[in-house]
Amino acid sequence: MRRVRKPAVAGMFYPADAEELRTTVAGYLDATVDKTLNEIGGLIAPHAGYPYSGALAGKAYAALRPGAYDSVVVVSPSHRDYFQGVSIYDGDAYGTPLGEIPIHRELSDALVRADADIFYGDEGHRQEHALEVQLPFLQERLGSFELVAAVMGDQNAPSIDALADALAETIDDRTLVVASTDLSHFHSRADAEILDARFQERIDAFDVDGLISDLAEGVSEACGGGPAAAVMKALAKRGFRNALTIDRRDSAHATGDKREVVGYLSAAVYR
Repeated sequence: MRRVRKPAVAGMFYPADAEELRTTVAGYLDATVDKTLNEIGGLIAPHAGYPYSGALAGKAYAALRPGAYDSVVVVSPSHRDYFQGVSIYDGDAYGTPLGEIPIHRELSDALVRADADIFYGDEGHRQEHALEVQLPFLQERLGSFELVAAVMGDQNAPSIDALADALAETIDDRTLVVASTDLSHFHSRADAEILDARFQERIDAFDVDGLISDLAEGVSEACGGGPAAAVMKALAKRGFRNALTIDRRDSAHATGDKREVVGYLSAAVYR
């Protein structure tokens, strides 16, 4: 019997109606971005509700070249389940209102074989929004592709290294890797700017070790800092040397409330 992970946050984080969702995402993808980036291997994209961060995510996905990828690995944090290691969805497909995305079984198997900290499981997949909200953008921009759905539990250094090494060994140049993360949470806009600017500095400098150190010391914040670091480390091992922030802003752009904001950033990793 086929196992399909059904949408968990459609109608909450993004529209549940397929036509409304398609129109919404197409509007976000109709963005003016730098499309001269050579050979994009990875993206960092936010995962809040679309009214808050959809425009930033759209700018990242708009930089991709349709037809350039056969498979996509999305790496997200876990907001609801706590567990050690990296949980890979072992069903047949992930569903959104736009249709089902087949799971790339061969690549998923290879990642699970690569390290004991990477395993097949439902942990982090049942109700998690951070991975799901990326998928409609990928469906609209890329069309047909196969998915590896990966959720990081404990985002410690061993987990980051395990996933980075496994990805570097198993993906190819027809694979896109996406790290799903928001930035600081519930600080004043002035304080959030300091934290989020530091995160951006590390991304733009392609300084993965500095990013990991900053997150550990609280100099910057990101709920998906581990996924971002793992994706960048993996791509660095595959010869990628550049990262560029495409856009950064916070929730006050949508709400007008500057007292407690959430930060968002989109970026591309390229050769």
